[in-house]
Amino acid sequence: MTPIRALILVSITIGLFSLPTSLTPVLAQATAAAGAAQSSVKITADRFVIDEKASTAQFSGNVVVLRQAMTVWADQVVVNLGDGGAEDIRDFVATGNVRIKTDTQEATGRRAVFDPKTQLLRLTENVRVTNASGTVNAPELVVNLETNQTVFSGSSGNRVTGVFTPQ
Repeated sequence: MTPIRALILVSITIGLFSLPTSLTPVLAQATAAAGAAQSSVKITADRFVIDEKASTAQFSGNVVVLRQAMTVWADQVVVNLGDGGAEDIRDFVATGNVRIKTDTQEATGRRAVFDPKTQLLRLTENVRVTNASGTVNAPELVVNLETNQTVFSGSSGNRVTGVFTPQ
């Protein structure tokens, strides 16, 4: 891979993380809409691998993504590309100790998948969302960044549980 091509892929990958600072009013502060202007993103990891054959870009080891008032931590983040290459991002998958934090809220789980085409963020496996008014635990959380709809879903034997404190 040429240095220019690698730079383009890194730029596209960073653009993927240019999500709005607000996931939804339930998950984070309502400070930006889904079409908010992009800002700089800083990604740090122990390792960064671009695999053209597999059409992936992988950040691994203590991954930290910083953008404005939002920080994402994960053991690994993989960007999956479609047939169009670097301009065709299919999704990104964060795995292992996923944590998303804003000024007012924090969400954790074991796996997060973001699809830029549908604007859906899916957090799964022991999901916990905490803010000043309470905590919600669920097997799955799906956030539609376009419509600002948040859905917590249960599964067999694991129901959605919320504990709220009046303020």
